[in-house]
Amino acid sequence: MGEAMRAEPGYLRLLDDGELSRRAALAGERLADCDLCARACGVDRTRALEGSACQTGARASVTSFGPHHGEEAPLSGWAGSGTIFFDRCNLRCVFCQNSDISQASAGRELEPEELAAVMLALQERGCHNVNLVSPSHVVAPVLAAVHLAAERGLRLPIVYNTGGYDCLPTLALLDGIVDVYMPDLKYGDSRIGRRLSGVDDYVEVNRAAVLEMHRQVGDLELDERGIARRGLLVRHLVLPGGLAGTEEVLAFLAEEVSPDTYVNVMDQYHPCYRARDHEPLDRRLSREEWREALRIAGRAGLRRLDHRAGRLG
Repeated sequence: MGEAMRAEPGYLRLLDDGELSRRAALAGERLADCDLCARACGVDRTRALEGSACQTGARASVTSFGPHHGEEAPLSGWAGSGTIFFDRCNLRCVFCQNSDISQASAGRELEPEELAAVMLALQERGCHNVNLVSPSHVVAPVLAAVHLAAERGLRLPIVYNTGGYDCLPTLALLDGIVDVYMPDLKYGDSRIGRRLSGVDDYVEVNRAAVLEMHRQVGDLELDERGIARRGLLVRHLVLPGGLAGTEEVLAFLAEEVSPDTYVNVMDQYHPCYRARDHEPLDRRLSREEWREALRIAGRAGLRRLDHRAGRLG
């Protein structure tokens, strides 16, 4: 097992007094008039899907799971990040790189007991963490599963890998349970978020969420082998034509969150899904645009950049 196995994740401290069970129950109750993500659709997801942005019921639908070696180095390490890919999403990004999963029901619904078994299987395979990919709309079944898995010996850190459209009451339920928050910061202007992701208030919601995530877990902490134990890890995908508002996003992180925020400035944008109908998203990111994003990060004073050369390296 990896060193992160001995990280003593926060949720273990909630078991003895029944707090983890209470949090899972509270999340489950909120499904009846759902406000678990920032959409706050108000749909009774225990009975119907109609009207819900995520088109997901009370159970989590899992597309795939297993060790993943393509995440940031502090997560992937040498044994892989134990990713669980949930289908559907609470955003409608026209350029989504995983639209076959995020915009469709491509997986299989799991009972909490089955999802707990998946988490334990990832631990048994030696993964460094349990990495919940796009979990914002399935927090209730995830918490139920974490509770069951913890009772059965789950010791891996929990990674909350999100598009960043998360609400504060739900993040409060996750306090002490999630060890590593990994949100996207997609935009610096909510008008662009409305146009490209279908929500009116992405920036306002996203920034409040990131500040709360940082309050809970602080800057990213690594063990002696460089594996993430706890903290905030941010992703920012640079978009063509400056659409992502990289300067505004990185200034926010440096000035309002922490100059020691671990930030992955990503260069891998390419036209996907419906991007070709939205100029300038109909073209790839240029090398100069990515380099300018790195210069912006330097000027902002961010000290922990993950900018490994990818497609443009």
